[in-house]
Amino acid sequence: MATATLTTPHPIYLAGQWVTSPDVLVVDDPARPDTPAGATYTATAEQYEQAVQGAIAGFERMRRLSSMERSRALHHIENGLRARREEIARIITSESGKPIRDALGEVDRAILTFKLGAEEAERITGETIPLDLNPASKGRIGITRRFPIGPVAAISPFNFPLNLAAHKIAPALAAGCSIVLKPPSRDPLTMLAVAEIIDEAGLPDGAVSILPMDRELGDRLVEDDRFRLLTFTGSPGVGWAMKARAGRKKVVLELGGNAGAIVDASADLDWAVQRCLMGAFSYAGQVCISVQRLFVHASLWDAFMDRFVAGARELTIGDPMDPETKLGPMVDLEAARRIGGWVDEAVAAGARALAGGSGDGQAFPATVLVDVPRDAAVCVQEAFAPIVVAAPFEDFDAVLAEVNDSRFGLQAGLFTNDLAHAWKAFEELQVGGVIVNDVPTYRIDHMPYGGVKDSGLGREGLRWAIEDMTEVRILVLAQSA
Repeated sequence: MATATLTTPHPIYLAGQWVTSPDVLVVDDPARPDTPAGATYTATAEQYEQAVQGAIAGFERMRRLSSMERSRALHHIENGLRARREEIARIITSESGKPIRDALGEVDRAILTFKLGAEEAERITGETIPLDLNPASKGRIGITRRFPIGPVAAISPFNFPLNLAAHKIAPALAAGCSIVLKPPSRDPLTMLAVAEIIDEAGLPDGAVSILPMDRELGDRLVEDDRFRLLTFTGSPGVGWAMKARAGRKKVVLELGGNAGAIVDASADLDWAVQRCLMGAFSYAGQVCISVQRLFVHASLWDAFMDRFVAGARELTIGDPMDPETKLGPMVDLEAARRIGGWVDEAVAAGARALAGGSGDGQAFPATVLVDVPRDAAVCVQEAFAPIVVAAPFEDFDAVLAEVNDSRFGLQAGLFTNDLAHAWKAFEELQVGGVIVNDVPTYRIDHMPYGGVKDSGLGREGLRWAIEDMTEVRILVLAQSA
């Protein structure tokens, strides 16, 4: 398939067929507002219905595929991504503004995600259970097996347009489910390019549909009882509202956060500075586990902040297609204006900006704030921007309580060489993951990933996602008298 342009929009992928619609969707380039990245189509109501019917029919064939057949298809996608690595990375950068070095890393992660999916497809196991625990059950044994749950509805976000979608498609195919994916309207071209690889993987028609949708069709996807599971990654407000409308289907939500990182008195200072700069400002902070709240022990405060602020000031905004660029633009002007307003609000309430603080258009600089009131939006909301709120601490128990003083609980980072502090953080922090001697931004794709409180419901990561996409069934065998 040729690269999408305004004159030749990329067709959308409907149950194994490439189709167009009357509604052309123009995709902006955040780094070049006057030069669109390309175009595709928004699905019609009729095409949505065809996709659902295709998923229902496709599931009947998917659930009968052998482990080998599912694994082979996923390995094909893995290898196809590897062969088109640079091309797909450039699509990610052109439509999301993600620096090309980070886009290449995202493709590499997606390659691993599909590889892991292929491997997990071969080890979905059950167990035998002795049932002869009372006289009436003598001679009986149970055998369990996991069966695919049914058609899956999936909605993925703009910040990782490839790998977060892969975390829905790969486990669905590994489990034997069909899936209809709504990619983000801001950057749908990435997954439509991946659909070209999926189309060659030998899967049944209807196994996968990738359809950009307007809000009305997206709502229909959420509420449609013909899907057995809804998996959504995005903002908490949208996610919890979806759950309320999802009906009887199972729901998995991977939502946002305002992740905390603690630099303890025993931390390796150079390592902590290096990793916190990465964790705070990669992809302009548009990562749900970006370092947003930073707590530094008073004994290290001056030394740490001198280096951290100097590092933030060196992160000048550049062309995301340049391999040397570490900080690119925000995804759109609205996002940049929102965070600018939050910074202004905090400064008006007494905060100080040690770096950054105001942007120009979609270019928002790496920003470090101190003396921020705890009730400021930059503290209590998800910033999703290149901004860090830093504060010193002295008491370890008190700083754990500060990290927990949030409606979010996705991941937290702790830099320490005190084993007792590491164990205590694991026991006390109300989060889905505690990352010791690294930032909360760390994730590898086979680990269980998700949050508590407003940060979500359920876990992603191949093995754990497959558990949600399958149901346990037991076979009871009784010996005849």
